[in-house]
Amino acid sequence: MSDNILQLVVFFFVTALIGGLTYWKCRGQNRNSGDNQTKEYFLAGGGLTWMFVAGSITLTNLSTDQLVGMNGNQMALLVWWELAAILGLIILAKVFIPVYYKYNCTTTTELLEKRYNNKHIRAVIGGLFFLGNALIYMPAVIYSGALFMQTMFKVDIPLMYIATAFALVGAIYAFFGGLRAVAVSDTYNGLLVLGMAILVVFLALNAIDYDFSDIPQERLTLIGDADSPIPWPTLLTGMIFIQMYYWGTNQTITQRAMAAPNVKEAQKGIFAAAGIRFLIVPAIVVLPGIISYKLYGDIGDAAYGRIVGDVMPAWLTGVFAAAMAAAVLSTYNSLLNSATALYVCDIHEAYFNKEPSVVKLSGYVTLLLTSLTLVLVPIYQQADSIINLLQQLNGLLSMPIFSIFVVGLLFKNVDARAGIAAVILGVVMYGMLTFENSPLHTELHYIHLMPITLIVCVAFALTVNKVVFGLNAQWSGKSPVIEDTPQVHAPK
Repeated sequence: MSDNILQLVVFFFVTALIGGLTYWKCRGQNRNSGDNQTKEYFLAGGGLTWMFVAGSITLTNLSTDQLVGMNGNQMALLVWWELAAILGLIILAKVFIPVYYKYNCTTTTELLEKRYNNKHIRAVIGGLFFLGNALIYMPAVIYSGALFMQTMFKVDIPLMYIATAFALVGAIYAFFGGLRAVAVSDTYNGLLVLGMAILVVFLALNAIDYDFSDIPQERLTLIGDADSPIPWPTLLTGMIFIQMYYWGTNQTITQRAMAAPNVKEAQKGIFAAAGIRFLIVPAIVVLPGIISYKLYGDIGDAAYGRIVGDVMPAWLTGVFAAAMAAAVLSTYNSLLNSATALYVCDIHEAYFNKEPSVVKLSGYVTLLLTSLTLVLVPIYQQADSIINLLQQLNGLLSMPIFSIFVVGLLFKNVDARAGIAAVILGVVMYGMLTFENSPLHTELHYIHLMPITLIVCVAFALTVNKVVFGLNAQWSGKSPVIEDTPQVHAPK
């Protein structure tokens, strides 16, 4: 049997095995109409144990955009994103999750509706999250996955063909499975992805005999200078706020923790995910890239696929391809499911139909998002670094949205319109300051711009609340986090 045929046989066998295990675990779950259907489809019926919470959080975040993008920088400095994420996960567990359970939220934006007593602010922020998934994360995941497969197997198949296959399979999976199937497959796939990624690290180290000589010091240092992707002062300014936003308010991530039966189970899963991120993830997202610099020079986002293709034994490449395909599909499925939840729960049920057919409506949204993803993939092909582009684009939404959570949780008597105005200001301000073709472009690093944007948005919301709407914002006093918090999902 030739290597190519063996790779394909192994690939399809592993993929089918994971699909079969997922079906066996999820078979016979309730998909009735109304609230039960919404809860089952978007929160897995509140039935995810801590293992599936941890597995789904880990693999939703860890996909080819991380493995390809971070290794594509070919430097150790990028490990700070992963180390800082540990703090973000701890804040999610101890601060945000108790609040989401207290207010019995299906989406993170439902918290805003209940704190501001206004459905419009929920729809606006839900719409921004939706657009972030549609325009930023989903095309980036599909592009990076297609690039990895093309590079690793050194095939002449056009990248768009591979991207289309990923997007279509992911759409079918997300539509028929709902969050329960996504989370279960994430966990099974996560074991495979982490195992194979660790193997790549050891094979790559063996390829250079564990010798890091001849690699420039700037590729190995953890102290970034002003021209690096992460200048060291940014660790003291915007980095923590980025992590608080991403892990604490981002629907795609928090949805998994909100699907546990109670707060303690959710927290166990989050802490397990933090442990994985500390012990395993840093090595797999930077070491292969650094080693590839020694072997091939500066080759950017092609680094991970090339080194895997060179160091991985031919008989294992089919397994690794299945693992990477699983990572792409899991993240894409998660993005699709969370984006659909945002539209159905935050917009459609609020303005069009309070009791829609969730599965049918989700199918239409999934079709729209999948088509848009494929339209945007060629744009991401033009990026010098996929991970740096993602982080910069993320800034457009992250701090403006995070500011509205901060105001909503820390203050009372704030008009929702003041919050919405602050979000609009923040998006426009950040865009004008960070993008080079803007007349207001500044050389200040985009991570430094994060806390500035956050502070301006919070101050603007409180000012508009006072000057325009004549309301005095009041400090919440007792934090909503430490009030009596229900430990289980209450029926809607």
